[in-house]
This record gives sequence, C-alpha cells and structure tokens, in this order.
Amino acid sequence: MGGGILRQLAGFGVAVWAISHVGAPTASADTLPGSLTEAYVCNPQLNSQRAVVRATDEGVPQALSGYKPRVTANGTLGQQYTTGVSKTLFTAGTAGPNSPLIGTPDYPRVARGYTPSSVGVTVNQTLYNGLQTSNRTRQAESNTSIARETLRVTEQTILLNAATVYMDLLRDGALLELQRRNVEVLQEQLRQTRDRFIVGEVTRTDVAQAESRLAAGRASVLSAEAQYSRSKATYRQVICREPGKLAPGAPIDRLSPTRLQVAIEIARARHPSVGVAMFGIDFAVLQVKINEGSLYPALNLTGTVQQQWETDLSRQALQQFNAFVLGQLSVPIYQGGGEYSLIRQAKETVGQKRIDLDTARDAAQANVTTVWGQLEAAKAQILATQAQVASAEIALNGVREEARVGQRTTLDVLNAQQELVNARTALVTAQHDRVVASYNLLAGVGELNLPKLGLNIPLYDPMVHYEQVRDAWAGVRIPDGR
Repeated sequence: MGGGILRQLAGFGVAVWAISHVGAPTASADTLPGSLTEAYVCNPQLNSQRAVVRATDEGVPQALSGYKPRVTANGTLGQQYTTGVSKTLFTAGTAGPNSPLIGTPDYPRVARGYTPSSVGVTVNQTLYNGLQTSNRTRQAESNTSIARETLRVTEQTILLNAATVYMDLLRDGALLELQRRNVEVLQEQLRQTRDRFIVGEVTRTDVAQAESRLAAGRASVLSAEAQYSRSKATYRQVICREPGKLAPGAPIDRLSPTRLQVAIEIARARHPSVGVAMFGIDFAVLQVKINEGSLYPALNLTGTVQQQWETDLSRQALQQFNAFVLGQLSVPIYQGGGEYSLIRQAKETVGQKRIDLDTARDAAQANVTTVWGQLEAAKAQILATQAQVASAEIALNGVREEARVGQRTTLDVLNAQQELVNARTALVTAQHDRVVASYNLLAGVGELNLPKLGLNIPLYDPMVHYEQVRDAWAGVRIPDGR
C-alpha cells in the first residue's frame, strides 16, 4: 500500500498537538488568558450584574436619609374680591346741621379686593423611631454585600464559560481537522483500491467498502463543520468578538488545592454562593429588628416658619409672622396585631436563611467533589487515550503491511484506520476535558478570578461606586456623569 497514505496519516497528529501543546503561542494568536480578559471586560451579562450592584448601593443612602431632616417650602398666592351693602344713617356731619336727611338710612355698596399670600418653611426631624433607621442602614449594607457576592458568582460563571467556549472551539477545530485529514486518507485509499481492482487484486466489494467509508467520512466532516460553527457563535457571544487563530490551552492545576479535603474546606468557607447565604442571614435578622422597632415609641421634632400677607382683613392685619417648634411623642399601644405577625414572619425567614446556608455549603462541597473526580478522570483518560493512539497507529501500519501481501482485506484496513481516528478523537476530547476540569475545580473552591489567574488588568471595584454615593445628600447625576 502506497507511502502517500502513511504520509497523510502523519498529519493526524497535527490536530491533536494543537490542543495539547502548551508551548509559547505566536504573537498573533488568541490565547486563553486573553480571552478570559476580554470576557471580563465586555461580557454583557457581567456588565449587567455590575449595574445591579450599583443600583443596590443606592439602598444605603436611602436608609441613611432617615437620620436627615426633611425640609418643605410652601407658598400661596391668590386674588380675592368681596362686595356688599351696608346700612348707615345720615348725620349732621354728613348732611349738614339743618339738612332734612339727618336720621335717614343709606345703603351704600362696598367693594374691596385684596391679594392673600404666604410663604413658609417646615422642618421635620426624627429623633427616635425604635432604632429602625440604624437597622435599615445595616440591612441595606448587608444587601449590598449580597449583591457583591452575587457579582462574584457571575464573574466566576463568565470566566468559566469563557474558558469552556475557548476550549470547545479549540477541540472542535482539532476534530474538524482530523475528519478532513481522514477524508484525504480515505480518498487515497479508494484510489488505490480501484487500481488494485483493475489489476484483479481485489473485488468490487472492496471498492464498495472503500466508497462507503469515504461517504461516511464526508458526512462526519459536515457534522464537524456544523459543530465548529456553533462553537464559534458561542465564543462570539461570551467573549464579545470573533475568534482568530487559537493558541493551545493549558490546565491550571497549580492554582488549586492539592488535596480534596482542603478544597472542600475552602469551598464551604469562601465560595461566593456561601457568602450570599451568610449575608442573607444578616439581612433577615435585621428585618426582625426593624419590625420590632414598630413596637417602640417614636419621637419627632417639627419646626415651622411662615409669613402671611392680607390673610385676615377682619382684624385689619396686613402682615402676620408665625414660628413654632413642636415635639411629638407617639407611643403605640395596639395596632391590630399586624406588627406582631410581621415579627413572627421575619423570625421564620431567619430560620429559612440559616437552612439555605447549610444548603449552599453542602452544594459547594458536592460540586468540588464532583469536579475533583472529573479532573482525576480526565488525567487518567489522557494517559489511556495516548496509549490507545499509539497502539492504533502500530495496528494500522501492521494491517496495511499485511494487506500488501494479501493477509488482510480492505475492510480490515478501513476498520483499523477508523479505530485510529476514534482514538485520536478521544485523545482530543480528553485533553479538552482536562483543561476545562481544572478551571471547574478552581471555580468550585470559589477562587476563579483574574488576580488568582495572574492576569494584571484593571479590575472592577464595586467599593468605588459605593463610596461615591453612600454619603451623598443631593444630586441626580450618577458618578459616570449621566
């Protein structure tokens, strides 16, 4: 059998090398760390969650507003017109001393117009409300902590997705190349089988078998191309740009714990989903205290300053100034029992959140245990498939030599070749799984982030926005200028 087939078979190793080689990539190639960076900066899902955190930050100044006075200015301005008839008597002074009109009644019409107006300022200050303001502030801060931990969950998810889609595209590109090389080999195999059929060395059945296997190989190429296109689309969705030439990916086992028990302990303590559950307990406990505050007295102080003009002409007062300070103490005695129900309801929520914390820790432990097993299996799978590939290569070469001397059939050669393709496909898949599992493990312990990966780019710090808005007294423009 021709040496051309053997030379083409050597090309099968190129695709496998592309996914497994961990040497320095070329400067023009897309790298796995670079793709993670791109996803961190531009992924819309991640940017959306950052906006959620910024919106949640505003809950703190809203709660702090309970400490601040409420100032209201008011003013009135109007026009009033009155008319009427009054009864008067002529007197000596009005009609003359000898006038016959003296003592006669007169009914003059009196009309008057005036402009009543006033301006004033009222200031209300809460002095005591059962510590509800302080508890609402602490609750709002717990809510911002929940949002930040949720952001960490989203960051881990996006980075893991980015690593997965990168390796998926690298795997699918390698598998597509394998299938294309396989078709080239099958074409050469068919050509040689036809030549042998012409000289009478094989039968028409051998030619048909070679043709059938070539048709199946071409169908596999079409399927691999479709899968590669899907992976490219997913890459574009997660990493926000079209892929270029991908450099090989490498596992990150060095960043993860070396023992399963250590990994479990870290996950139960530091995984962001556990952090969400822990701050959820704080939020619920503070809600109990807020509801209990409705049972305590409330003390408020109100001050009012008001200037009025032409508001009481019956007293001939053209101007009037009022100012007063009023303290109001309210002591709740019974409000229908709803406040007690709210307290009991909040306490039940605290119990639920504590159960949620146990659930989150158990889920983190189960996930770490699972991905640890997947990583170990992927390592073993690589060793097994490497041995499988080596054996399949030897077997194929031996079958080809035996077929040359008539000891093997064309079908034997085709089967041996397909076994080699399957072995190389399994090796590519195992190498893909090995890298993805290493990222899964780091995410499982809650430490899949850019600093841990050693990617030195400006990081999004949610505390920057929090500090900008926490003590703001007024203004509607957000820190980015909108």
